[in-house]
This record gives sequence, C-alpha cells and structure tokens, in this order.
Amino acid sequence: MTLLSVETEQHLITTARRIRKNVLTAIHAVGTGHAGSSLSLIEILVMLYFRHLKIDPKCPNWEDRDWFILSKGHGSPALYATLAAAGYFSEERLQSLRQFGSGLHGHPVAGQLPGIDVSTGSLGQGLSIAVGLALGFMRQGRTNRVVCILGDGELQEGQNWEAANTASTFGVANLCCIVDRNGLQNDGDTETIMPLGDLCARFRAFGWQAMEIDGHNFQAIDKALWYARQSSVPCILVAKTVKGRGVSFMEGVVKWHHHPIDNNHLVLALSELDGALM
Repeated sequence: MTLLSVETEQHLITTARRIRKNVLTAIHAVGTGHAGSSLSLIEILVMLYFRHLKIDPKCPNWEDRDWFILSKGHGSPALYATLAAAGYFSEERLQSLRQFGSGLHGHPVAGQLPGIDVSTGSLGQGLSIAVGLALGFMRQGRTNRVVCILGDGELQEGQNWEAANTASTFGVANLCCIVDRNGLQNDGDTETIMPLGDLCARFRAFGWQAMEIDGHNFQAIDKALWYARQSSVPCILVAKTVKGRGVSFMEGVVKWHHHPIDNNHLVLALSELDGALM
C-alpha cells in the first residue's frame, strides 16, 4: 500500500471540485439530470479513476483493464465528468449530455462512449453483472478486477442478495463493491421506504468482507480500496455520503435527486464550489 501524500490528496480535491462544476453545468445545459445523485459519488469516482483502477484512457478496451460498473446508472453525469477529466474524451463534450447522438445518455450505454464497460440504469441488476464478470475472469485465470458502485435504494431489490450469495459461494475475490449510502432515494428516505439497516452486517452474513467508510474522505477511501485488494472473498465498502455534496442547498435534500438546475441555482452552486476548501 502506498500512502496518499498531501500533494496527491490536494490534486484529487482540486479534480473533484472541477468535476462537480462540470456535472452541474452539463445538467443545467440540458435541463434535466440527477444532480444530487451524481454529487454524492464524486470522491469515490475520483479515487478509482485517478489512483486505483487499472485502466488506460488511450486504450479503453484494453483486455487486461479493470472493469467498472455504475449500477446506479442515473449517476451517469458524475461518471461522464470523471471519464472526461481522466482523458477518455474532451470535457467540452459534457455539454452534449442527453443530446441525440452524443453518447452521453441519461444512463450509461456500453459502446456509445469510451470507458463505459456495461449498460446500466435498470436498478438492482448491476451487482449480478459484476459477479458474472468477476467469476468469468477468475475462471479464465485473468487478473482483471471488477468494481461496482451500488445505490442504497436499489439494494431494496432482491436480485442483489441472490448475487451477493453467488459471489461468496464462488469466492470471487476479484470483486469490490461500493455502496453510495446517502440515505435518500427518489421518493424519500431509504429507511422509511424500505429499511436497509446495517448493510455491513447484511453482507457479512452472505460471506463478504465489509467496511463502513466516509465516502467523501480521500484518505479513508484510499485505505479501504487497498484493504479490498487483500481480501480473499468479495468485499463491500459502505460509503457514508451526502446527497448533493458540495452545494449547500442541495445537500441532504431529496428534491435534488432529480431536479432541473435553473440559472440562479447554477450561479449559486458554482460560486460555492469556487470558494470551497473541501
């Protein structure tokens, strides 16, 4: 494990701030999109794409790459902005979000944009895909790892738990999942709609390694991802996050799960991010 230096952490913080601004301007431009659901993901995505995933933006289909699945596909603006920052395509292209023919769909579509490995958006299915890929790589003796980000709301769907059981049964230690545990879904609080309780305990009961982390703390995310690499069984990181992170009027407000950003809100949000020391 290589410790995260002060200089590296500051670079990641600066990158995350730029990505947040790009997410907001892209959603504002098209008049629709999941801002709150995207902003809670940023630190996790930045840590993956700028430090942990084995990838090559110049060769996105490299056979030995790690595979990434955004199961909560409605957070695609965050993924697109991260891919652009990592060099998969130009940041200018982000302004074509949800435009016909742009490839930047409301949910990720494989083959339409460099860096998108799997089409997602039908919630509750990403973990099953991740388990299948990881098992396939393992049986072929390949070194590819699979990382999957899950929304906490989608864990209310039973298919996830069949996949969790399958993963531990077949020992897919090359699989790491991260739960964006922001506590809010489209219709309200996750624990009111369908309580999830202690997710670490649930996954441990299925034979997984599990750890709860601060999903906005780069040092914590970094240590947890190194920890996951050493696991002999599938690993889940339950990342405590804040919906709308980085923009005060969006933070923890369910309305911003999916809501247009008008000119006034955009100016306020960008102003906050420009002055933030996150």
